[in-house]
Amino acid sequence: MARRVLTALGIAAGLMLAALVAGAAYTALKAPLATTPNSNLNPDNCSPGPCVNLSGYTLWISNVRVQNDIVRMTVKFQNSSVATYASPDDLQLIDAGRRTSIPITGVTGCNTFARHEFSGGKVFGPINICFRVSNAAPPFILHWTPDLGTFCCQQDLTIWPTSA
Repeated sequence: MARRVLTALGIAAGLMLAALVAGAAYTALKAPLATTPNSNLNPDNCSPGPCVNLSGYTLWISNVRVQNDIVRMTVKFQNSSVATYASPDDLQLIDAGRRTSIPITGVTGCNTFARHEFSGGKVFGPINICFRVSNAAPPFILHWTPDLGTFCCQQDLTIWPTSA
């Protein structure tokens, strides 16, 4: 009887410890939402911001503008990584309502690009791209998932409209 009680207590303690570890991991992985404009979004490994560098593959964002339900921005890539291409499929914009959108075309000034093969530190862009959002209130999150291998990488970059 005592053995069953100790086994049950051990299982309960193990489950509680696993829940605490899972909660801590989830909290650590959640990126805090920036509350300041783009000028403070210069990560240590790239500049000028807003930008992000994933293992030698850098994405810069500039000229962020909101017009009605369209978010316009200019993107530029530099690839010194194991990735071999840039693709519009790697970009999604998340609005304040947590809805995602992909780059759109068919609107004046909104371009897209075909998958572009490049590497060796070469630069691709700048390209003017647009996203249609359901909530035009900033900030926005640009979710970038370049092809850097099976278990790597994705990055969320918080962006604000560029000051005029």
